[in-house]
Amino acid sequence: MTTFSNFTYEELSIGQTASMTRQVTADDVKAFALVTHDYNPAHLDNEYAEQSQFKGVIAHGMWTAGLLSALIGTKFPGLGTIYLNQSLSFRRPVHIDDTLTATLTVKSKDDSKKWVVLDCQVTNQEGKAVVTGEAQVIPPTEKSSREAVKLDDFTLRQTFSE
Repeated sequence: MTTFSNFTYEELSIGQTASMTRQVTADDVKAFALVTHDYNPAHLDNEYAEQSQFKGVIAHGMWTAGLLSALIGTKFPGLGTIYLNQSLSFRRPVHIDDTLTATLTVKSKDDSKKWVVLDCQVTNQEGKAVVTGEAQVIPPTEKSSREAVKLDDFTLRQTFSE
């Protein structure tokens, strides 16, 4: 079982980093489309996507950005972190089977508010940035850890509302 823990505000220092790596699958893209209702054919239709400027199906930009959110919420700073703000720039397309590494670096700390600004970067297997930005968070004040919630298998159902 996976256990999550956290870094408190006091434990964080400027320049400190954390990363996670994940390969993009076609199932990831399909699941994201179902959950968000973003059925843009650039993400789902091979024939359409081959004719696009990207020459193939690409992952949703927000799926890629979600790696940063996962890292903030589960590892760095982790449990108890409050997400305040996020800026993102999408630099390159992400294709199925790309291997992405999300990295957070403590950029600054505000001792009066106990807020932290994190430099955010997602790179592909070639080391090229696909997403860059900054996040402003309130790290936890108390140390904690917890086992991850086990998700049972489930089925996503497609629903539409106009």
